[in-house]
Amino acid sequence: MKKTISEHAARFSEAAPSYDDQKGEEYEACAGLVVRRAAPAAADTVLDLGTGTGAIALSLADDADRVVGRDISEGMLEQAREKASEAGVDNVSFDYGEFREPAYDGVAQIVTSNFALHHLSDAEKQAAIEAMASVDGGGTPSRNDTVGPRRIVLGDVMFFDGPDPAEPFFDPEVDDPATVGTLVDSFTNAGYAVTRVDRVHDQVGVLTAERVVTGGRET
Repeated sequence: MKKTISEHAARFSEAAPSYDDQKGEEYEACAGLVVRRAAPAAADTVLDLGTGTGAIALSLADDADRVVGRDISEGMLEQAREKASEAGVDNVSFDYGEFREPAYDGVAQIVTSNFALHHLSDAEKQAAIEAMASVDGGGTPSRNDTVGPRRIVLGDVMFFDGPDPAEPFFDPEVDDPATVGTLVDSFTNAGYAVTRVDRVHDQVGVLTAERVVTGGRET
């Protein structure tokens, strides 16, 4: 991470009031795909990390039983809470949480994140994905013990080929995007199979990862 957590939090809190007005078409396309790939069932709880102003969390609220948003920026969280209140959405909650320490000890069948993980170094991304995988995903029909979330959906700045200096999607002073291969390896190391890769742009994509159990991927 090229900035401290508190520095990132302050930067995003300052930008929070106008953040929704600054989103580009790639961001919006990515967000739409994250929501579509998450596809929660009516009984599912979704944990949305780096929730920002709550775009993903609020979009999933109608389909899920509960959505829990976590972010490091209190300014962003205030915007998310205001939007939930204005929309009359009562099955979404927002509070402080980091990628590697989400501050959530409940069950979540699905974990999502959009345009946030790229602030971490590759080693920190691995630790963050391991933290996502360690969230209690509840029991399964074939197992009595609890396992990780059945699905993790990550939308982010990521390199399919390599960074393009002529058309950057990141700020090298504060961002540190990974290659798609590095992210896939991180999911594999955490016990997940990347089952779908959506290429939004040469530097933007969505990865859908499914939990792997003994005998193959659980469906």
